[in-house]
Amino acid sequence: MASRPAVIVLAAGKGSRFLGPEHKLEQSLGASTVLGTTLGHAISSQLQVVVVTTEALAGVARRSVAARDVIVLPEADAPGQAGLGMGYSISAGVNARPNAGGWLVLPGDMPLVQPATLQAVARELAHHAVAYAQYKGRRGHPVGFSSELYSELTTLSGDEGARRLIARYPAYGLELDDPGVLVDVDTLADLASVRQTSSAAAAAAR
Repeated sequence: MASRPAVIVLAAGKGSRFLGPEHKLEQSLGASTVLGTTLGHAISSQLQVVVVTTEALAGVARRSVAARDVIVLPEADAPGQAGLGMGYSISAGVNARPNAGGWLVLPGDMPLVQPATLQAVARELAHHAVAYAQYKGRRGHPVGFSSELYSELTTLSGDEGARRLIARYPAYGLELDDPGVLVDVDTLADLASVRQTSSAAAAAAR
């Protein structure tokens, strides 16, 4: 039986655009936090989950996943760490799950992405080297990479992320009824909007 794809939740960024008193991923969202909600949805997808973060947020991550599933990187502005960035975080996550049946990259500040969305993109990795979720024609997250791209993913570094891989390989956009694929928490206004959306969804589910 083929191994399940893994969701790599990226939580090592500084979140410099967010001007709140705490890191944006630590902000409360319902009964959890922004990062905790993102991780909860990833876990509910029943895919493998690995969190790439820094020591400052490792405790928040460990409330949701086992310690072995938390990869702790140095802070990006630490001495000698100029090469760190999104690319390095992706590489660290892939290296932590080398036998996964592909990898889905999901920023930790996207708590509205639904478990079914992660499952749907994961299924496309059996047919496409690169697949991503989109809503009304707009590209969003997660972005998935098939296992054949392992060697290229593990050499990523810096802030470029995986853009060059997406440019090199045909990328399949999967249209989904999930506006959360476009929503991240970069600012206080974003957080207020996400809280309102989450509250409305919780009320509708009662």
